[in-house]
Amino acid sequence: MIFVVARHDVYVRLHKRILDVIETCLPVAHVRSIDEVVCNLVPVEGAAGEALAQRIKQALASTFSDGLTCSIGMAPTELLAKIAAEMHKPNGFRLIRAEDLPSALADIELSDLPGISKGMQSRLAAAGVRDFSGLWALAPKQARAIWGSVEGERFWNGLHGYHTERPPTKKSMFGHSRVLPRDWRNPEKVRICARLLTESAARRVRRADMRATKLTLSFRGRGLQSASGSQSEDQSWSWETNFLPVRDDHAFMQALNEGLIQAEYRLKFAPRSVSVIIHGLIEEDQVMTDLFAAAAGPSGEASEGASRAKWEAVSDLMDGLRARLGPQALSLGLPGEVPGGYLGGKIAFGRIPDEADFSGPPVADGDTHFVTV
Repeated sequence: MIFVVARHDVYVRLHKRILDVIETCLPVAHVRSIDEVVCNLVPVEGAAGEALAQRIKQALASTFSDGLTCSIGMAPTELLAKIAAEMHKPNGFRLIRAEDLPSALADIELSDLPGISKGMQSRLAAAGVRDFSGLWALAPKQARAIWGSVEGERFWNGLHGYHTERPPTKKSMFGHSRVLPRDWRNPEKVRICARLLTESAARRVRRADMRATKLTLSFRGRGLQSASGSQSEDQSWSWETNFLPVRDDHAFMQALNEGLIQAEYRLKFAPRSVSVIIHGLIEEDQVMTDLFAAAAGPSGEASEGASRAKWEAVSDLMDGLRARLGPQALSLGLPGEVPGGYLGGKIAFGRIPDEADFSGPPVADGDTHFVTV
């Protein structure tokens, strides 16, 4: 078995280069993930669908190599286009026209449809829907009831060829997690990992020009093994705290330290992974001023507002120095790096890290196994 080290910063740079190539053929309307984009077509482009798809494939092959293939689907809606692209991987093309429905998808399994998870399959089965024909026959309001939200009706519209724009999403949290190597499953190393995760999430809060009011610290551990050798479900422990809207590292570290102290007393298992989530987000221009924060302390010390402003200035200064001198220029506390790197900078479903998310020096493109010309 050959183990290849992941190089997330290289993949993000490659992703951006791929977008540039696609843009020479079509404007990219939406980036859905590291390997999926949406392009909107005008009628004349839709009429030349397969030729346009071949232009994109040839542009990618000539810029990179024949090893970089793509699957392209075209349809009246984004959902149908995604289904079409999934039908002929890794280098296919499929056009689904409105007049081809529902026969074009009659044989597809529910599990092969985007957004139909095992849990959703169970909900559909409970409603008597076990195949595509049953799904197609649902009324919009039935779909809404099964999904338990307006997403069911949006899915119905997309499946039936009725285009609707997705509402803009609103960021609800910034969080990172890490599976711990065996030699990092001790209190000292767990504390270092949690601090680094919190620092990364805090920088994202500031880059988004937001403040947060909550922090959640979570641990997971392996389930206990019985005498028969069966394994129970993973153990978990979580802690959450609330605070006034903040954006500085000092405030987040104080909250994290409270959680780590609680974990020392209450955690009953050796953690295999640690997670830090900063949430309860408020946009900077919507924060209400705390009238009591301007008052000096009982012993004449600086007011809470002045102290917070000081630590915010420190965090901004550190962010600026990292931007100018590199991500490893300075750290809050002893510098550390969890084995495997890319703490807070891993590619996740639906999220592509920014360059500022990477805490280590950039890896050269040539150090990957991907062939470029």
